[in-house]
Amino acid sequence: MQLVKTQRDTLLRPLQIVSGIVERRHTMPILANILISKEGEQVSFLSTDIEVQITTHAEVGAGSDAAKITVAARKLLDILRALPDSGEVSISLSNKRLTVQSGKSRFALQTLAAEEFPIMKEAEHYNAQVSLPQKTLKHLFNMVHFAMAQQDIRYYLNGLLLVVEGKNVIAVATDGHRLAFCQVVTEAEFPRQEVIIPRKTILELQRLLDDSDDEVKLEIANNQVKLTFGDIELISKLVEGKFPDYTRVIPSGYKNGFTISREQLLRSLQRAAIMTSDKFKGVRWVVAPGSLKISSTNADQEEAVEELEIDYGGDSVDIGFNVSYLLDVLNNLKHDYVHIALGDSNSQALITIPDNADFKYVVMPMRI
Repeated sequence: MQLVKTQRDTLLRPLQIVSGIVERRHTMPILANILISKEGEQVSFLSTDIEVQITTHAEVGAGSDAAKITVAARKLLDILRALPDSGEVSISLSNKRLTVQSGKSRFALQTLAAEEFPIMKEAEHYNAQVSLPQKTLKHLFNMVHFAMAQQDIRYYLNGLLLVVEGKNVIAVATDGHRLAFCQVVTEAEFPRQEVIIPRKTILELQRLLDDSDDEVKLEIANNQVKLTFGDIELISKLVEGKFPDYTRVIPSGYKNGFTISREQLLRSLQRAAIMTSDKFKGVRWVVAPGSLKISSTNADQEEAVEELEIDYGGDSVDIGFNVSYLLDVLNNLKHDYVHIALGDSNSQALITIPDNADFKYVVMPMRI
């Protein structure tokens, strides 16, 4: 039975969309597969890792038959990538084998029954529905994703807190050493909802969302979130647990602060970072009226010193930071200037964008 007949690039796009979450090594071998479902010309492609599920559709079906089958995602994707760009591809199913043919190339792949594929059950009720331009949601994630924890024993930190309240949609991420906060204002108003979206889901959404004004519909349930945009539907389980109260972490009322060129500070920190080691990423800041001195040393008694002129008339502050945390935020921001607010050598620093209350980055001090 012929399933698909179309141009190679037309088939490649939906496969690239769903293959991102597929894991080669899993306790359930079928999760290395994607589910292909055909209803006439409409063909859907579905992948899952039990936590996240992605579905997309394309009108690439051949004939009026209906069929469902699963096949190894990476193999099928690798085959299509290796075929000539402009070639026509046909996929047919016979005796539990999937045959991919293009020109004089032919590949026969093993399949597993569609009935064995574990499809995630969609929530019966969603507590809130939010619609945003794709570029707005992508911007939110981009501004905070780097502060998410990785494989932290405090599992609720291995994700991103999404808060919907009134006209505000807020994203917060922290690993316990730094915290990133970003908010956008929407036209509609919503009742307050707080959910923690897993790290893997956030990284996948950053890959899939466009920098466009096309809408993404976000639906929030008690234990899952569903996003629908373009011809893509993504369902993700949520992380259970209580996220730290970010409002208590973000300092206010600091009287010591200065504005500095983001690029200038970034370059100085990159140079100072050369003298740090993999085990110790500390840099020392000595902030005094008119100057910022950045220094770093290592076990071999090597040293880097950078001195920058700043418009500052506050107290002298001697403080240490993990340079990676500073580089992460400065590389991610696209603004010309950043504002640094400081307490004392034992207090966290607050990095913001001048005349913009929508982004805040808190970084804890480090003993040097």
